[in-house]
Amino acid sequence: MATKRILVSDPISEKGVEAMASNPDLQVDVNTGLSPEELISIIGDYDGLVIRSQTKVTREVLEAATNLKVIGRAGVGVDNVDREAATDHGVIVMNTPTGNTISTAELAFTLMLSAARNIGPAHQGVLSGDFPAARKAFKGIEINEKTLAVLGMGRIGSEFAKRAQAFGMNVVAYDPFLTQARADQLKVKLAATPDEALTGADFVTLHVPLTDDTKHIINAERLALMNQGAIVVNCARGGLIDEPALRAAIDSGHIAGCGLDVYEDEPPAADHILFDLPKHVAFTPHLGASTNEAQENVGIQVAEQLRDFLTTGEIRNAINMPSLDAAALAEVGGYLSLGKSLGKFLAKLGPVNPDALRVSYHGPVAEKDYALITRTVLNGYLEAARPDGQVNIVNAPAVAKEMGLELIESTINAQTEFSELIVAELKKDGKRFRVAGTIIGQSPRLVEIDHLYVDTNIQGKFLIVRNDDRPGIVGLVGTKLAENDLNIANLSLARNKSEGNALSIIELDSTPAADLIEALNAAPGVISAVAVEI
Repeated sequence: MATKRILVSDPISEKGVEAMASNPDLQVDVNTGLSPEELISIIGDYDGLVIRSQTKVTREVLEAATNLKVIGRAGVGVDNVDREAATDHGVIVMNTPTGNTISTAELAFTLMLSAARNIGPAHQGVLSGDFPAARKAFKGIEINEKTLAVLGMGRIGSEFAKRAQAFGMNVVAYDPFLTQARADQLKVKLAATPDEALTGADFVTLHVPLTDDTKHIINAERLALMNQGAIVVNCARGGLIDEPALRAAIDSGHIAGCGLDVYEDEPPAADHILFDLPKHVAFTPHLGASTNEAQENVGIQVAEQLRDFLTTGEIRNAINMPSLDAAALAEVGGYLSLGKSLGKFLAKLGPVNPDALRVSYHGPVAEKDYALITRTVLNGYLEAARPDGQVNIVNAPAVAKEMGLELIESTINAQTEFSELIVAELKKDGKRFRVAGTIIGQSPRLVEIDHLYVDTNIQGKFLIVRNDDRPGIVGLVGTKLAENDLNIANLSLARNKSEGNALSIIELDSTPAADLIEALNAAPGVISAVAVEI
């Protein structure tokens, strides 16, 4: 295996660097503090890039990164990576969503307690020498038996909920991906909407990404749904809270205060609209992942992810394509070469500029995580159909969208001749062309071409002949092959009696020359002859 190079452009744990450098197939260069121009000048030499928040991976960087295959972000947020450009250039972007789970949950919980008990203002009162006044001024709020609304019940939200329950809180959760079964397991009440979760809440903590749908998810209307004297906590992303609306709700006395680690504009101005509040506030400077343990964890985790991808193909925590851990990779790995070959056959035999590509699954394979198989079929098709462009499993969907090619996945419920089957089908102007394959033992096989059953290896050098269904055609083709010193390795025949035509797929030891293909296409009774090398 050729040595692959990884650039670490932001500081990470030394254990993370060692996790990559200890692999003999990887060369790791630590070069931090690079200017954009310096990064662009060297990035073309690297297969992998490890970053934190300092390095900005722009479209210009990616255009210079001609060998780059993967970017690993030691942390959750990837705002410093142009994800669209990365996808366009076929570069996988990974993050480390679990490395700082505990540190962020603990900080958010600390902010809730600090705001409820006025820890910050009371601390300052003691330091200022006004002990009696501080003791009188900063009456706190208990959290026991209060209602907590958790918006976002992923890893961090779930950890927060566990801690809240240990303190006697009643937890209501909203998350569009949270099932009732999972809610029951976590012992939380499942709300159907954010409004339902916030109605009657004494505390709210936010653990959702910042998107068009979640921007200002806490606004004036939703603040009004909460109980009087409620407290808002945000350790997720700035922009989730309408900060002027929060200030107005606090000034009115409806909301008691807030605990914030993130802000809509960072760094926030010294005269930020919330910073002069006298009590029930706690502010920290984006410290969610700032613990020794979290920094160590994300550095090791991102290093292991890049190492495993570049050496074994395992994909974990990718944000621009399906992830595939070692177990899943082992489970579907045998289907990937089958899928790619089916895509290439489609490109050689099917219509040009089709409207849609459908990939269908029947049998045990339909019960597996087949998203990567579908991408592999699409990748194989696009590689063969567009040999002038760089296409891989990362950017294949973007290339297909650019072409106007619709990608469809489905499962097959109808009876087939095989216990499991992958069907790849092109559609154009209402007409369809399909190929299908299966795995027999450990061998991927091509078993159908456009509803005609065949049985052959799916990789090799092939001559595919369509002809009138009458005597002599197969002999004619065999004679032509013999005249050109082409040896037949395998032969599979199929016929369509109702339409009066037949199909031969002939595996050869070497590729037939263009003049032989031309001669066969001109021969009486031959409808088409195509050479295919997979």
